[in-house]
Amino acid sequence: MNLPEEFLTRMQAQLGSGFSAFLKSYEKEPERAVRVNTLKISVDDFKKISPVPLGESVPWEERGIYIPAGANASGLGKTVAHAAGLYYVQEPSAMCAVPELEITGGERVLDLCSAPGGKGTQIAQYMKGSGTLVLNEIDLKRSMILKSNVERLGVKNAVVLCKSPDELSGIFYDYFDKILVDAPCSGEGMFKKEPNAIPEWSLKNVELCAARQKNILKNADKMLAGGGRIVYSTCTFAPEEDERQIESFLKAHAGYKLVKMKKLLPHEVRGEGHFCAVLQKQAGERREIKKRKPVVKEKTLKLYREWEAQTLNFKAENIVCEDENYINGGNVYAFFEDLPEIPYGFYWDSGLFYGGRTPDGKRFEPSHRLAMCLKKDEVKHFEVDEATALKFLRGLTFDCPATEKGWRVVTYLGYPLGWCKAVGGVAKNHLPKGLRI
Repeated sequence: MNLPEEFLTRMQAQLGSGFSAFLKSYEKEPERAVRVNTLKISVDDFKKISPVPLGESVPWEERGIYIPAGANASGLGKTVAHAAGLYYVQEPSAMCAVPELEITGGERVLDLCSAPGGKGTQIAQYMKGSGTLVLNEIDLKRSMILKSNVERLGVKNAVVLCKSPDELSGIFYDYFDKILVDAPCSGEGMFKKEPNAIPEWSLKNVELCAARQKNILKNADKMLAGGGRIVYSTCTFAPEEDERQIESFLKAHAGYKLVKMKKLLPHEVRGEGHFCAVLQKQAGERREIKKRKPVVKEKTLKLYREWEAQTLNFKAENIVCEDENYINGGNVYAFFEDLPEIPYGFYWDSGLFYGGRTPDGKRFEPSHRLAMCLKKDEVKHFEVDEATALKFLRGLTFDCPATEKGWRVVTYLGYPLGWCKAVGGVAKNHLPKGLRI
């Protein structure tokens, strides 16, 4: 590989006798892995239906499984199992940071730099639907990718935001129990996986990233409650962005204890490389934010309940009907218990979005996110074979019993893929166009 000379010179100084093995690691193919989404399926059950050969478990994440060298893993993002949200394709060493949060039930957790959502959805698996998960991404386009992955993997307790760390810290100060700072970095651990990162690298960019990371960590400190934990991670090897960044933070924030610091290097582990540091805040307050009050619009609620009785096999609780962008409150959400009341403009995705009134105001139309959060016994559904599932994922219709009428979830092996609407023996496709393959 055509690696930058300044990068090689620095790595040789860093690694000494280990530099030769480090350099040799670039002759190998990148390590590949999937992380099983245990919000939907167990690891054992996934192994039985995996669309790709599987190898050993990733040592630092029991849900992570290596794809063996030489296995045909092309098209992993276009399988039926992927569309059903049963797994996330993730670089194995990138899975090391989230377990260090040591998440327990009912906590408030922030993933401050969350897109595309690998670590954020990994956090959701540890939370198991309890507590409040805030996923933030400052770039709007990337936040939409984040939202799509949250939706696909069936995460119910997440709020997706699109704000700067400075804006967030003005609202959430002293609030979170755990914060992940997977900081934007110079990406040295991505050179094999994404060769386009090589020409973008420079010592100047390393310095710019380090300055940006310093500001992000400063704001993370403001948002962390007393006794809370920050896990800081990067996919780079630069000391300025890793060890020295942590040293600088500890000098400026005396109330923290360094619990551990580790660096995964590609010649020492099966992965492309990652840095991780665990910081514990010794003292301080845990502030409450007033819970968001639901607004109930009777017309919307009536339409929803009529649809619910025809489609779902349960009566949803904590249902609210509100959206300040819609006259008369056109959208329906299920708020989770600790959803905070913050300025409306901060929300990109607020609670579990069930759907909303059609433009003419006469009918309720369910959201794709709701479909992806349901279990097959909770909703009327059409179970289909793989060929029909692929047809559905391409946006096509398929035949169904003429006696069926109304909204149905399409399931494959019992796992939801999205909505269709049965009319006259035809299941009309309602999969969002942007998700079709």
